[in-house]
Amino acid sequence: MKKVTSFLGTASKKHTLGAVRQFVEYLEASGDVECEIVALSDYRLGTCRGCKSCFENGEASCPLKDDRGALIEKMQASDGVVFATPNYSFHVSGLMKVFLDRLGFVFHRPCFFGRTFTSIVTQGVYGGGQIVRYLDFVGSGLGFNTVKGSCFTAFEPMTEKEKQSRDRRLAEQSRQFYERLAKPEFPVPTLFKFMGFRMGRTSMRLELDDKSYDWRYYRDKGWFESDYFYPVRLSVFKKAAGRLFDWIAVRTARSRG
Repeated sequence: MKKVTSFLGTASKKHTLGAVRQFVEYLEASGDVECEIVALSDYRLGTCRGCKSCFENGEASCPLKDDRGALIEKMQASDGVVFATPNYSFHVSGLMKVFLDRLGFVFHRPCFFGRTFTSIVTQGVYGGGQIVRYLDFVGSGLGFNTVKGSCFTAFEPMTEKEKQSRDRRLAEQSRQFYERLAKPEFPVPTLFKFMGFRMGRTSMRLELDDKSYDWRYYRDKGWFESDYFYPVRLSVFKKAAGRLFDWIAVRTARSRG
């Protein structure tokens, strides 16, 4: 049985919740999937102060004592995760953005490898496609295997034609999500992801030291010596590209002094 958790970035019970419920219905109909919808509005989330303590000293040192840990535990206990938000002022909702900011340290120390991610965005007019691309990038940055998200445009009340169009797209998105859940958990990374890892870890190794929690985390994970975040078989081309990316990172670090 696969566990999928959807995080709802709005307190409204309208379009976004309706889209998530329809996605969940399709997903559970595929079989062997248990779903939960988590409304972020039901949890206490403080606004990040930008102190960077989570980067330097670990997330436990964060001065905000809220429900972030409980939400992360739900993500860690899930095989699949969905971020759902309305388009507010041409971006994710404030509630969703506060949550993403509280996950900032995970972009430094990604930990959701082997899990599947997608996004759902609802809007009345325009701009949601950019939000989908942003959330898909966020999912990859957190370590997830990302399935392209969807954006749905409709006014209140939604017409029958709009609902049918939404449901067709959600059916296809849920199918792709289910297939990704069933595939090997640790795929060969794309060249872009591979480059991000090699250059990021090499820069961290050269520019930080054991005073930094980030540095110690990479050391303890063995990432300073590994080919990637997790064991993977690389082609001859990617092995050569990895050495090139390391070299570029070294040159860049030296240029910064």
